[in-house]
Amino acid sequence: MSQESENVSRRTTLRLLTGAVTAAAVTTATPVTGPAPQARATPRHSRVDELLARLTIDEKLGLLHGAKDPENRGQAGYVPGVPRLGIPPLRLADGPAGVRLRTARATALPAPVMLASTFDPALAREYGRVIGHEGRALGQDVLLSPMVNLIRTPYAGRNFETFSEDPLLSADIVAEEIRGIQGEGLIATVKHFALNNQETDRTSVDVRIGEQALYETELRGFEAAVAAGAGAVMGAYNKVDGLHACENPALLTGILRERWGFDGWVMSDWDATHSAAPALTAGLDMEMPAGRWFGEPLRRAVRDGAVPEATVDRAVRRILTIMERFGLLDGTAPARPARDAQAGARVAYRVAVAGATLLRNAHRDGNATLPLAGPAARSLAVIGPTGALPFVGGGGSAHVVPDRAVSPLDALAARAGQGARVTYALGEDLYGKPLPATSPGARFERQSVGAGETWAYDGTLTVDEPDEWTLLVHYSGERPRVLLDGRELFPRRDAMAELFDGFGLAATAPDGLKVRRTTLALTAGRHALHVTAKGGAKGQVFRLRRITAATRAADVAEAVRTARAAHSVVLFAYEDAIEGRDRTTLALPGRQEALIDAVTVANPRTTVVLNTSSAVTMPWLERTGAVLQMYYPGQEGAAATAAVLFGDTDPGGRLTQTFPLSDSRHPTAGDPRRYPGADGVAEYTEGVRTGYRWYDAEGVEPLFPFGHGLSYTTFAYAGLVVTPARGGGLTASFTVRNTGTRTGVTVPQLYVGPSPDVTLDQAPLVLAGYRRLELRPGQIRRVTVPLAPRTLSCWDPARRAWVLGTGTRTVRLGASARDLRLTVRARVLAL
Repeated sequence: MSQESENVSRRTTLRLLTGAVTAAAVTTATPVTGPAPQARATPRHSRVDELLARLTIDEKLGLLHGAKDPENRGQAGYVPGVPRLGIPPLRLADGPAGVRLRTARATALPAPVMLASTFDPALAREYGRVIGHEGRALGQDVLLSPMVNLIRTPYAGRNFETFSEDPLLSADIVAEEIRGIQGEGLIATVKHFALNNQETDRTSVDVRIGEQALYETELRGFEAAVAAGAGAVMGAYNKVDGLHACENPALLTGILRERWGFDGWVMSDWDATHSAAPALTAGLDMEMPAGRWFGEPLRRAVRDGAVPEATVDRAVRRILTIMERFGLLDGTAPARPARDAQAGARVAYRVAVAGATLLRNAHRDGNATLPLAGPAARSLAVIGPTGALPFVGGGGSAHVVPDRAVSPLDALAARAGQGARVTYALGEDLYGKPLPATSPGARFERQSVGAGETWAYDGTLTVDEPDEWTLLVHYSGERPRVLLDGRELFPRRDAMAELFDGFGLAATAPDGLKVRRTTLALTAGRHALHVTAKGGAKGQVFRLRRITAATRAADVAEAVRTARAAHSVVLFAYEDAIEGRDRTTLALPGRQEALIDAVTVANPRTTVVLNTSSAVTMPWLERTGAVLQMYYPGQEGAAATAAVLFGDTDPGGRLTQTFPLSDSRHPTAGDPRRYPGADGVAEYTEGVRTGYRWYDAEGVEPLFPFGHGLSYTTFAYAGLVVTPARGGGLTASFTVRNTGTRTGVTVPQLYVGPSPDVTLDQAPLVLAGYRRLELRPGQIRRVTVPLAPRTLSCWDPARRAWVLGTGTRTVRLGASARDLRLTVRARVLAL
């Protein structure tokens, strides 16, 4: 393509995505405007203007890219200030689930997907307040969070870091979290703008999506974040319609600034900048983490006249304006507070309890499996590696070093109390067992290497019979080099892969040593083994371990014996998601399915607790007594899990994503063009039918539907009335009654059908409103829920405007997208 043709193509894309609303007559629908940005004081820019006039070009450029922090506080990014003018530096910390610093502890909150599972925007604000308070207490100025990309595919490695497959729920949660973060004086950064819905090929994949679908699905959460006053936006790694998101004028200027009125600054994701002049001109203001493009290349472009200095000034002004708004330029920012670890822990516990989602609760012997009571509470077996290990959070930029974290085993034993019998079995080995003594196992179980020394071994590993072995190396310093029959078992890979491999549950042993593993088939006999380990500057310890068919069988046999000897079982299953890598299957990793099969045969009163990032398939479901989804529950997750299992509190969570029956029956299955992409392009051909909307449109039965979650009590919904509201919306009112014998939580959800007056593509049903309620036994409450005009509208690419879906609409009320109990028809009136 010629340069002129490419420019025409870019201008066409910008026009299609952001063109002004036309004045064409509308006969079947009414154009509506989007929500105005949140009202906030607009500071006078006299201070910013004064600084801009005094800054040199080098000082200006220094504000537009990251650098090394001279104080090394362990955060993700640093932008030096200009001391001579009183412009302070900016420190930028990761923080989807708490402030992530390598050098300090912080409250490890439950994963954002668990926060969204509460269906409680008010609690999202509290969650944000904890992060905002701790970020400032820990010396940070900018939070690189929250993430609001939709859950599009269940394979996406960062599904735990975001909220939902539904645009409305995502928008509600992200807006309140941002208000909580920034209410404490920390600048929030909504990310990743836009369409970063997978980790596979995330730095190169070119996302193609229809304009209507873009506005109605992915963009809604970002628009809500802007309306909530987010100070910064992070551009995505991927391309959108052929252009990298961080140099895409349609996104960064046309939509973000011209349509939504965003007045903060846009930073790149780490190393997601690909040019100097095109990126800056498109609307990128800051390159992170360094200045590969916005350093010397941008300086040359300004010097040579390729980039006007006014364009640099525009970016600097945006950054300084937000710094001024937060009191960072004139010293009016509140003094940095002290950390309140106890307050953070209380919120972490509340979110974990409120987001705990009970998927199944079968009756055995006339009683529900949960809550644990009577004999079940006094004789309990705990099984699974994450039963004895605290599984706090996912890997990557969401990893937080917690103040504390106890294991579920300890929490359950403490809750069961004296006189109860709580036993434990591993079931599934994550870290391996010592090598057999015939292969100098004692030398490899914990070998110390002194500083500056090199330790080497040349010998053999004896295998008694052909088997599949998983060999593991645990180490504290530089990874030892291990060769078996001349093959290097743990080779180093590129820096990004090494970084991501270092995160997650399986990457760190209980004693803190780093772990790497590899699986291979070994024949019987002797195998040449060569090991070299360097002590480095500080010395290190390492060990070699193995997992074989024999060790696996022994672990399962022990779990079966333990299960049979107890009245009830709580089996903890895991899936270890990390940034930078998608899952390859929805099945539980390792041989956990076989473990669940064996244990449920031995004891059908088995509750499976899932510590997973996203949906998993459950071929073992019907053999279980109960299934409790706890995601990555944060530092207080063990206590929250125990409280829910024993019935001290009702499981309050609801699914924010549909769980499919199999790998072949979900919206991104079966077509590589849809996911992960073909020839570098991912086509979002599902259009507006994201998540549960696809299941409805295609008539596909899910394993568990969006919005699903059980209570320990029962509820009845009645008296649904829906009336027109001012401004083109609807108002729904109905009665909810707790018909059971326990206090419990319900989340009534309202879904709206398509408009007969709109010829645009529409989903069969969309979530239009919801309310989280806690009611005492017998309590009745009349509830009113507004259904906003935006939810009742479609984006019309021809008019380049929102059009209200007028006419008679079906409104359904229920407990999930597939448990719809009441239906009425209501008329949406034209504006």
